[in-house]
Amino acid sequence: MRRMFALVVVLWSIGFARDQFDAYVDATELPVLVHATSPEIRDRNGVLLRAYMIDDGLWRMALSSDQVDPLFYKMLIAYEDKRFYQHQGVDLVATARAFGQAVWNGRVVSGASTLTMQVARLLEDGSTGRWDGKLRQMRLALALERHLSKEDILSLYLRIAPYGGNVEGLRAASLAWLGKEPRRLTPAEAALLVALPQAPESRRPDRHHRAAKIARDRVLMRMQRAGVIDMEAALAGQDDPAPIGREPVPQLAPHLADRALARGGGRHDLTLNADLQRSLEALVAGHMDGRDERLSMAIVLADHQTGEILASVGSPQYADTAGQGFVDMTRAIRSPGSTLKPLVYGLAFDRGLAHPETLILDTPVQFGSYAPQNFDGVFRGELPVRKALQLSLNIPVIRLTDALGPAHLMATLARAGVQADVQGGAPGLALSLGGVGVTLHDMVQLYAGMAHGGEAVALKWYKGQETYEPQRIMSAASAWQISNVLAGLTPPPTAGPAGRVAYKTGTSYGHRDAWALGWDGQFVAGVWIGRPDGTPVPGAFGGSDAAPVLFQALERARIKPVPLPPPPPETLLVSRAQLPANLQRFGPREKAPELQLTFPPDGARLAIDGAGVPVKLSGGVPPFSLLVDGALRATDLQRAEFMAPVSGVGFTTLSVIDAMGNAGRVSIELR
Repeated sequence: MRRMFALVVVLWSIGFARDQFDAYVDATELPVLVHATSPEIRDRNGVLLRAYMIDDGLWRMALSSDQVDPLFYKMLIAYEDKRFYQHQGVDLVATARAFGQAVWNGRVVSGASTLTMQVARLLEDGSTGRWDGKLRQMRLALALERHLSKEDILSLYLRIAPYGGNVEGLRAASLAWLGKEPRRLTPAEAALLVALPQAPESRRPDRHHRAAKIARDRVLMRMQRAGVIDMEAALAGQDDPAPIGREPVPQLAPHLADRALARGGGRHDLTLNADLQRSLEALVAGHMDGRDERLSMAIVLADHQTGEILASVGSPQYADTAGQGFVDMTRAIRSPGSTLKPLVYGLAFDRGLAHPETLILDTPVQFGSYAPQNFDGVFRGELPVRKALQLSLNIPVIRLTDALGPAHLMATLARAGVQADVQGGAPGLALSLGGVGVTLHDMVQLYAGMAHGGEAVALKWYKGQETYEPQRIMSAASAWQISNVLAGLTPPPTAGPAGRVAYKTGTSYGHRDAWALGWDGQFVAGVWIGRPDGTPVPGAFGGSDAAPVLFQALERARIKPVPLPPPPPETLLVSRAQLPANLQRFGPREKAPELQLTFPPDGARLAIDGAGVPVKLSGGVPPFSLLVDGALRATDLQRAEFMAPVSGVGFTTLSVIDAMGNAGRVSIELR
């Protein structure tokens, strides 16, 4: 009976002690288990484009178990805590062994800290050497095991383990020291990431390369003995060079990334393609290398079938101050130069005002006080609309703008989603020559609509971004005609075998902006070059500066050339002679001003100097032909001022005939 009573007392005491111990563990106050992680900007496939440090200057990045190579988990458990899945936070076997070795040797020989205890220490930033600290870690480890799963504890460790400097967590460490995500690791890479948290500062590869390699190799050999890897893998891993410095965290698409970050922290998924974005950033940087540091450049490239922006480069160098690289030039208001002309012609086709084969006059004209001039100052007389657009002549497009009305053009821009900025009141005829402020983003959106059969396309850069209901900006037939005309332009000399591209260049007044925009069967792109402060760039032209980059950008976007689509069934594909009478020529036939030779005056006496005789004309329709004493001396003269090749002395008759057969003549004496 006494033995039975004693047994009951002992069992009750053990149970009481256990209840007390459970209450002690349950009363443990848990630290904060949720930690801020670096905001991340990802591409359409989940690839990291850019990340930002958290407020305390740390790189600590979100990580899920499927983002980690299984080999790393095997190594970590085998090296740090092989009974991790058996113990409840404290490994009593390892603790007893460590205690016995310490008593026998008079010093600490091996540790008994479990992964859960390490998490407890990291959560409280506690000491590793003092007994009171160890006891606190044990208590917290036991409490953590009661509240969290083993996977949750591992996840905590992989998120907050120190890896040297301001790097915390496995994913940030893999990016910083290896330059890659931890999803696929070699044995040597996994071993390094296992070894670093034990002594993160004394094993930092950038400062203590040798120590990092020794620690890594030690892990490799232990993994071989534990059967995690074979001897061949261990020896091969030891031959791998350990990293000697930090790899830069991806910093792609900084301007769009900043816009995404403005929406808040966490993860943001964009429509960009990381590989294409990297390629176009390199293209821009390479193109601008060695040029005026005040110049900037921007590119937007999108899929005009979906409206998704695949690459957006706001400047050559984000951190460049001389060129104001921090300014996103895809969103800056600039003059589009001649790049609005295709829209004018497309609307004219829709209105029945013209057809690509319609003849239109390129002759001097005046609308009130406004007398437009061509860029080169030359008048070409009567020519097909197709040629007028390909030559980017100003006078024909102004004639069409006058017939359409600038308000109609502005309304169409609004339907295309273009926020046009008009200074000084109502838009005028110069609108079609670039007399309006637009962004590169909006111009690419406009061109996407023309590429998409005349139906407006809302460009989007953020996944899940809401878009407006598409509106038609021109008929499918007119859009195809514009595409066909622009695809007939000769590509830049540096263009590769890119297939047919419909493209248009433009240069704004004073050479402030050089543009090139174009599309193929799938992609649309726009390139802008200029100075962010709007000052002139002498010698800058869209054709020579921006167009080559446009073709290279489209080339890099393709796996293979994507052909332009065939014409819609309703497209009118006929010669000029087969057109309806009202479409054979644009507008009523205008009576050209009378051709006159204003210099030299009739009867003038001039001293000959061997350079010829200067001739000045007024009126008439170019091109002009010159006769000297009845003999034809020059044809296809486009300008109203030229030198007549006359060298002999005596009386001479100069005659000029214009394209309409009108003639003017003067008689002069040369001495």
